[in-house]
Amino acid sequence: MSHRKKTVSGNIVDVVNAETYPGRLKISDGKIVEISRGETSYETYIIPGFVDSHVHIESSMLTPSEFARAAVIHGTVAVVSDPHEVANVMGMDGVKYMIEDGKTVPMKFYFSAPSCVPATPFETSGAVLDAEGVDELLKLDDIRYLGEVMNYPGVIYNDPEVMKKIASAKKHSKLIDGHAPGLRGSDLTTYVRAGISTNHEFLSKEEALEDIQAGMKILIRKGSAADIFEECIPLLKKYPESCMLCADDKHPDDLLKGYLNDMVRQALTYGIDIMKILRVASVNPVLHYGLDVGLLRVGDPADFLEIDSLDNVRVLKTYINGEVVAEEGASLIPKRQPRILNNFNTKKKTTDDFALPSSAGMANIIGALDGRLITEKLIEHPRIENGCAVSDVDRDILKITVVNRYRDSQPAVGFIQNFNLTHGAIASSVAHDSHNIIAIGVTDEDLCRAVNLIIDTKGGICAVSGDQEKILPLPIAGIMSDKDCETVAADYTAVDAMAKSMGSKLRAPFMTLSFMALPVIPKLKLTDRGLFDGEKFEFIDLFE
Repeated sequence: MSHRKKTVSGNIVDVVNAETYPGRLKISDGKIVEISRGETSYETYIIPGFVDSHVHIESSMLTPSEFARAAVIHGTVAVVSDPHEVANVMGMDGVKYMIEDGKTVPMKFYFSAPSCVPATPFETSGAVLDAEGVDELLKLDDIRYLGEVMNYPGVIYNDPEVMKKIASAKKHSKLIDGHAPGLRGSDLTTYVRAGISTNHEFLSKEEALEDIQAGMKILIRKGSAADIFEECIPLLKKYPESCMLCADDKHPDDLLKGYLNDMVRQALTYGIDIMKILRVASVNPVLHYGLDVGLLRVGDPADFLEIDSLDNVRVLKTYINGEVVAEEGASLIPKRQPRILNNFNTKKKTTDDFALPSSAGMANIIGALDGRLITEKLIEHPRIENGCAVSDVDRDILKITVVNRYRDSQPAVGFIQNFNLTHGAIASSVAHDSHNIIAIGVTDEDLCRAVNLIIDTKGGICAVSGDQEKILPLPIAGIMSDKDCETVAADYTAVDAMAKSMGSKLRAPFMTLSFMALPVIPKLKLTDRGLFDGEKFEFIDLFE
């Protein structure tokens, strides 16, 4: 914390009391010690810093310290982050890695004790955090809440292990985050009564409204793969006290372009009052989670932004604890070299590992949806060649595989539609939430080549076609890079462009791919253990 004293002048936007006035902030030891009012208006405005109410840092493929360097440019001063991605790979060591790395930079990270490691018993993860492990984490001052409870059937049907974790959060007086796509009626009531305080996984505006009426705060998401912002942002007009903003998952190229500042600007186009928008973007997460983040009050940490106007909201400077950490689009946080840790223990595969012997009949096929984490459940005749079911480019029915990366086992293989690859394959070790290897390809040879490229580098995302291949290595837990955001964004953009040149029409094919193995989101997904029906919450046969 700085011991320097300074003053900052501008039109102060007091969101807590919903008023704007010309004034001056006096700052000492990183806190606001005095706010004086003036009479002459200024050219710039001072607003509270933005707070992301729910994000998985790992999905940016950056370490917390590198994520901070990019995020502060866009006015984000704090994030409420659930480290369950790295926890599913590395367990408690992964969570502590995120905390330690986050402490090396000024931006404020508030981490959870992940509640779902693994997310379900239907996939193989690299670690397990049982109720005792979660309780150990919740004892730590650095852990602020229980991470999203994705196993909502476990809450509804009173699963002992799930309920122990919830009880532990209550014992330590810590909040509980939710995750409940499609949950309505009496089941929703049961979920909320268990103590769940938020939801970011609603599937429609109507469902979000029902969450509010049930007593939860809704976190309106605009991420790289899932985006329900436009549908739900009108709820801010009537329910500003019940809403927050979140990215959930943000790829590095998108993070360089913009963050919560873009969401604020977009909300303004709907004619929503700026005070309501700033309440949702700053005040609500601070008050809900009890964060040590300033809201332009005497005695608060000096966390705020200088912007050009309340119409454009262009961030000129970002302050954290009274220090300028970004100015005119440039981060002032130094780059650091992170420590490497990983968990990758599978051997290379052969083409025969991806064969699907089949005579005829129908197949259950995953229908991917652009910009959505949910999928459709389709039933089609697969193409049969030489007694095996194979990809059918003409009908856009391609093979998808999930390969256990923690130990050698037979790959799970299925079919997926709407990726539109006409040649080659794409693969990734970012596959929520257990982060096994996931790949989609036009031939078994392409699939095998892409999977083995990920195994060779012990993590990454790649595209292969003919004699061409591109890869973004992810050496930290197989899900994060040790490089700076600009380098990661450039490499990611190159791999993304190659996937699109191979035919994919998805806005973010790798982000969509990463969720095709997540069984807690319906309707149909593929884990390393087989095809999973997210509505019935059980495995089903590929062929009928």
